[in-house]
Amino acid sequence: MTKQERTNKAIEILKYHYPDAQCALTYKAPYQLMIAVILSAQCTDARVNLVTPGLFQQFPSMQAFADADLSELEQAIKTCGFYHNKAKNIKKACQRLLTVYHGILPDTMQELLTLPGVGRKTANLLLGDVYHQPAVVTDTHFIRITGRLGLTQETEPKKVETDLRALLPPEESSDFCHRIVLFGRETCQARKPKCHACPMADFCPSQSVFLEKS
Repeated sequence: MTKQERTNKAIEILKYHYPDAQCALTYKAPYQLMIAVILSAQCTDARVNLVTPGLFQQFPSMQAFADADLSELEQAIKTCGFYHNKAKNIKKACQRLLTVYHGILPDTMQELLTLPGVGRKTANLLLGDVYHQPAVVTDTHFIRITGRLGLTQETEPKKVETDLRALLPPEESSDFCHRIVLFGRETCQARKPKCHACPMADFCPSQSVFLEKS
């Protein structure tokens, strides 16, 4: 089976098992998704979702984040880890959104990457979820699973993104990324993948390796 055939099969199977897959982070406004993704670095989505309701109540607008007292903002996000950096980036990103982009989240990769705290992974997620553009979000689940499926031999996020853009139909790419995350949490886990229960085991080139170890 070729890489393209495995990709097409994976799309079909994941779509069947996770038909309504969407971003696990809760938000109402696009800038709130940006903030939630910044908070999610080295932190679980579940933890971020515990923090953001109170955070968005305490700072109810983009302007409120831009004007925030840094120490107050740090305390509000402290449990998400790396809170000094994250608070600084959130404040500066909101300031830039207001002064440069008139309070509107940009819709291009180039512009999104000028926002503090926004890298390619975050920018891809924003482009896919907010603007419904083709996006490949190379988080740890995505890199691990696409590697196990033999769709890429790369581990560096940008190179993985390049490889998968060549395989994924543009209209499927963003949803595929969300489905991969759910599949990674439930089945293709980092330490002990559940190959016996995997719907992709029959064409996954890594399943024999893990079955031998189990």
